[in-house]
Amino acid sequence: MSTLSPVRTVHPALPEGRGPWPGMGAVVAAAVAAMTPVFGVAALATPIERDAGISGTTFGLALSVFFAVTAAGSGVGRRVAARLPLPAVLLLIDLLAAAALLLAALADGPVWLIGALVVGGVANTLPQPAAGRYIAARVPGHRLSLATGLVGAALGAAPLLPGLLAGLVAVPYGPRTALVAAAAFPVLALAAVPLGRIGPARPRTPSTTVTGDDRAAGDAVRRRTIFRVLLLWTLAAGLATVGSNAAASYFIQIGTASGLSTAVAGLMQSLAGIVAIAVRLTAGGLADRAPRHNPVVVTVMMLSGALGLALTAFGTPVTFVIGAILAVAGGWGWTGLLLASVMRLLDGQGARAGAWMQAGLFTGAAVTPFTFGVVTGAIGVPGAVLLAAATALAGTLTMAAGILLRSRTRVTASRRRAPACRW
Repeated sequence: MSTLSPVRTVHPALPEGRGPWPGMGAVVAAAVAAMTPVFGVAALATPIERDAGISGTTFGLALSVFFAVTAAGSGVGRRVAARLPLPAVLLLIDLLAAAALLLAALADGPVWLIGALVVGGVANTLPQPAAGRYIAARVPGHRLSLATGLVGAALGAAPLLPGLLAGLVAVPYGPRTALVAAAAFPVLALAAVPLGRIGPARPRTPSTTVTGDDRAAGDAVRRRTIFRVLLLWTLAAGLATVGSNAAASYFIQIGTASGLSTAVAGLMQSLAGIVAIAVRLTAGGLADRAPRHNPVVVTVMMLSGALGLALTAFGTPVTFVIGAILAVAGGWGWTGLLLASVMRLLDGQGARAGAWMQAGLFTGAAVTPFTFGVVTGAIGVPGAVLLAAATALAGTLTMAAGILLRSRTRVTASRRRAPACRW
């Protein structure tokens, strides 16, 4: 992911025919389907551990495997998403996600459960690069943040169904039935796959025409700057995700530790998912009015997620409700806006932008379940939540450092009369 082309302003041309939004629906449905296995298993942690004889530490390791496979496979996922027809990519995501849920329903020990989540992790290597490719090809530049907000909303929607199943299906019928019921979603998502066709796009015209030595020098400066900013933003995404993933993956456990029942905590998880969806869609729509401010908004959202986690550590029902909404809605609300920011840095490389984002998000997510489980056993739930909040705060500071580097380089480039570069 280090070979980067010069930056151009995002002005994708629409193919002939239908607009981009039906296809975005297919992409979003596949993204939700890909995350359903891990959130479905996480929401049913207590009954699965009991029925399958799995310890809490092993269960956390199984969840971490899902995210680790996703992060490690981001490069491969980018190449697959860039080369195969997009409907074929979406079909593969949905089928693998359904298979992972059914395997998890059959699991009678840790090996089966880990294997199921490996399959789910493979499916989850594809949605972000596929979304980036589709958005770069089909979505107009003035709707870029809204489109990436839809992709971010998929992450917010993913815990919604598992939360409902934990509260309404698992209690009377058992966790296996709940996982089989969850597999219905990726199966139903197959119906939307044909909508994901990209079609032939008209040629795009670069926003600047600079030739000779000045262009070569400007390109070299841009590449170095972009690479450094991307490293910082990817690291920030990973650190911030540690906190938001702790809130999402262990939502019910943190809620019960705060005095809520399992059923109420499950319904609260669904409510937080709805709020997260609304925040991401609203933020995406508003951000298109001033897209240059996206990274700053991301930083503020990361900060709100850290504060929300700190509130849940107080261990009371009231602080849990307030803190959980901030942690899940605000703490995850930045994902779409950060993807839009990265796509503007890597104009014309949608699949690569998605892979960068995916590597950061799921590296952080891979660290969380196992580490959170171990830390909880050592210092308790409140201490583990506070540590996750501190990690999210570190992500906020790293994101701000990337913004400062980008701004400082722009000022330097302007003084040296380097080729113009719109961020």
